Amino acid sequence: MPVFTGKRYKLFSSENFDEFMKALGVGTVTRKMGSSVSPVVELTENDGLYTLKTTSTFKNSEIKFKLGEEFDEETPDGRKVKSVCTLDGNKLIQVQKGEKQTTIEREFTPTEMKAIMKVDDIVCTRVYKIQDY
Repeated sequence: MPVFTGKRYKLFSSENFDEFMKALGVGTVTRKMGSSVSPVVELTENDGLYTLKTTSTFKNSEIKFKLGEEFDEETPDGRKVKSVCTLDGNKLIQVQKGEKQTTIEREFTPTEMKAIMKVDDIVCTRVYKIQDY
């Protein structure tokens, strides 16, 4: 089991998130709410089934997946996509296919998780720090 599962990561910094959401067609009100919160992300694994939970004062979301298997996902902004997650060392790579293809690469270190999110030619970087329980 990867060493980064079972830890909680709280958003520390965010770059280009509004532009990223705008490229996905997210409305102004949702973008403002999404940009104003500091979500907590937690990844757990049980018998090969991963659960990625994101909680915030605005919206909570959860996806369950097995590595390399496509699954249906409704994104926090309401888009319906087909997603596949793969693991490459300490990176969890998620590809969402819908109206637009999005890639979210989450890189885990002993102290943080860095999420690099790409759509079209927009790159958004969000850094999350490990949070004590």
